[in-house]
Amino acid sequence: MQGRQAGTALLLLLAVVVAALPAPSLGWGVDGHLIICEIAQGRLSDAAAKAVNDLLPSGAGGNLSSLCSWADRVRFRYHWSAPLHFIDVPDNVCNYSYDRDCKDEEGVKGRCVAGAINNYTSQLLTYGSSSLSPSSKSSGQYNLTEALLFLSHFMGDIHQPLHCGFASDRGGNTIDVHWYRRKTVLHHVWDVNIIQTAEKDYYDEGAGEFVDALNKNITGAWSDKVQEWEECAKSQTACPDKYGSESIAAACNSAYKGVTEDSTLSDAYFGSRLPVVNLRLAQGGVRLAATLNRIFG
Repeated sequence: MQGRQAGTALLLLLAVVVAALPAPSLGWGVDGHLIICEIAQGRLSDAAAKAVNDLLPSGAGGNLSSLCSWADRVRFRYHWSAPLHFIDVPDNVCNYSYDRDCKDEEGVKGRCVAGAINNYTSQLLTYGSSSLSPSSKSSGQYNLTEALLFLSHFMGDIHQPLHCGFASDRGGNTIDVHWYRRKTVLHHVWDVNIIQTAEKDYYDEGAGEFVDALNKNITGAWSDKVQEWEECAKSQTACPDKYGSESIAAACNSAYKGVTEDSTLSDAYFGSRLPVVNLRLAQGGVRLAATLNRIFG
């Protein structure tokens, strides 16, 4: 998880992303990450908004959400980053411990999504400590453009309940189910299907209206909870352990609950799980903004 120097190769990769080529479904899926980053960008302080704009490549047009799936798109080029998208917990253990769970398959500590959030937060805290190179958007040894894009993505991933799921089923990736009539896996249901079904049924098949609805709840029904969502204990800049603990609890109480191999998941599952998805998307956006505001404030 070391800072990487990008140069021409990074700019080409970013250009590919801006062109919106098809990508595999990893993390929340494209719409889930877009929703989280749009919520976050609307809540940035002036200082954080300026820093984000400085770090984004010119092709992004100042729009963080356009690159919030970049970390999925480079996952197969940056092979070292694959374990940084998730946390595996022991089977049927509905709690998370950084010391126990944050490691990759080789047992290397810190190589999980919580460790990645801590790492890229630390890298971004060097912003402003030395002159930013306009050609590589780097400061010292770190590529801060990549750090921003990784952090923004991983803050989304850690709020997806099955990104803190059981090791044996790889966060629901080996549990075959049917989403209505379509065969898929449980992880994909939470990454993509619930969001897409909500967009189709309630939001005219668009993420924009979904964002608007969540923002109304953030300033309305959930407004008394937002400060608690934003806060980290002990003056931490980021607190991913809190988010991981929430996610495994939601995985046990909602995502996995009542699901077996070859289950058919339809209206009852969708209706009861959509509120959980809505909450986690909103929390992800609010917390990404709060973290960036602390970093750049």
